[in-house]
Amino acid sequence: MKISCQDVEKIARLANLRFEEQEIEAFRAQFEKILSYMETLNELPSEGIPPTSHPVLPSRNESNAFREDDPKSSLPQDEVLANAPRPGKGHFRVPKVIEKE
Repeated sequence: MKISCQDVEKIARLANLRFEEQEIEAFRAQFEKILSYMETLNELPSEGIPPTSHPVLPSRNESNAFREDDPKSSLPQDEVLANAPRPGKGHFRVPKVIEKE
């Protein structure tokens, strides 16, 4: 799949990143390699393979690699929002990152 420099610039804008011209070209080439690899994965036979929720599932004799859930009390809301640059009324306010085309 071909990726243009404009595609990289749009992705950078959505991620709120700025790149120099040579960086844009480097990312364009890297994105093309990644998407090319993904296209080769589409060629693999996958009929009859059930979907999974995790790429590596434990076998019968192995335990799950995840830690046990240990619930703890949360921090008070005013303490959490104390260092926020622009807190709202009980929530974090963040800049808009989704653009309409």
